[in-house]
Amino acid sequence: MPPALKYLLTAAFIAASALLPPSLALAQAVNEKPVQTIRFGVLPLGGTVESRALWTPFMADMSRSLGIPVNAYSVPSYEELDRAIGKDEIDMAFLSAKMALDAVMQRRMKVVAQIARRPGMPEHRAVLLARKAGPLNTLEGMLAQPERWRLARGDSRSVTGFVVPQSQLFLPNNIEMETRFRSEFVGTHQATALAVANGDADVATNNTTDLERFRQQFPIEAERLQVIWESTPPPGAPMVVRRNYPPEFQAKLQNFLITYGQGKGPHADGEREVLKNLRAAYGYVAADDSALLPEARLEYELGKQRAMAAAWVNEAARAQRLQRIEKAYAEQVQTLRAGGR
Repeated sequence: MPPALKYLLTAAFIAASALLPPSLALAQAVNEKPVQTIRFGVLPLGGTVESRALWTPFMADMSRSLGIPVNAYSVPSYEELDRAIGKDEIDMAFLSAKMALDAVMQRRMKVVAQIARRPGMPEHRAVLLARKAGPLNTLEGMLAQPERWRLARGDSRSVTGFVVPQSQLFLPNNIEMETRFRSEFVGTHQATALAVANGDADVATNNTTDLERFRQQFPIEAERLQVIWESTPPPGAPMVVRRNYPPEFQAKLQNFLITYGQGKGPHADGEREVLKNLRAAYGYVAADDSALLPEARLEYELGKQRAMAAAWVNEAARAQRLQRIEKAYAEQVQTLRAGGR
């Protein structure tokens, strides 16, 4: 290429880049650089050490497959993981559907996979736990006098620890989880189960998947617990990656996920053991942002329930709130469907 032509093309590219909005210019700059490492966000299960240990074999296999380091970014709470995503300190993560929806709507992340389900396998559900020998051992007793009982629940970003119990059980019975109980403790699913088992709480939100893990790790404490309520299956937790990753790298990540544990032989058998420990026995299937439409619908219904139950100055104020909820939901649906094309 003649030097003069090369100079003109370079100048034109620089001028065009200068016209881009800062966010797009930054995304373009990121996309031009090869990905050198992945910071994998680990959703807190029990403690940070336990969560990191569960994901370490999976991340090591990902690192070998992609040829770059994959480092765990483990935190003790949903709040800190959410904050890290907002600061672009995480490149990839397995998130609750609620957290994934927020990250996608912020245009930071996109969905690439979710846990595979097979017909006949037990479905993941939210549950309420109480002690077998405690003063509270029926759902009716809890709903009749919530002010008597101490609640242990998940973070508000937890689908099974908060969103589903609130929308499917508590609000339909005119109970706000955050205000109606004698006291409340917020923690991981392991922590809430332990709180009830040890007598530090009377009732706890949890889910069938983490309860099974709890039974294996704390068999004595688990024997003290009983399930007094079970939800319908909630939206599944997806795997998300940075939206401004180069498309070809996103495809490589997705291919690793959907082929992991699907082969034959000792190596694939080892991968399947890793998946079992992650409660993803059948691996992952390809997905996109439209997989979050059920979560958006759940959030929409929860917002309407709260608006209808709350006290307002007048009906016009309530109507305005409901209009904002409708508008936000419409925007979410449009964004998620666009991400599915």
